[in-house]
Amino acid sequence: MALTAIVSDPGFEPRIGRSVSLDHAAQLLGVSRRTIYNRIRDGRLQTIRTLGGSQRVLLDSVLPSPVAAAPAANRG
Repeated sequence: MALTAIVSDPGFEPRIGRSVSLDHAAQLLGVSRRTIYNRIRDGRLQTIRTLGGSQRVLLDSVLPSPVAAAPAANRG
């Protein structure tokens, strides 16, 4: 599939953001590399593929969002 076909697809949303290696994601979360793969498979972590074929974890899916991190009393 050509790049122009992907870009013109109405459902296409580019994933632009910072990413980390699977090992670094494991260190940030304090879990094993195997757990990272399990969380990717379960959809709990989002990844991208580099041009070289490596898989990287999007930092936004590793770090808690400000809303999720806020105490329940502050959510109103």
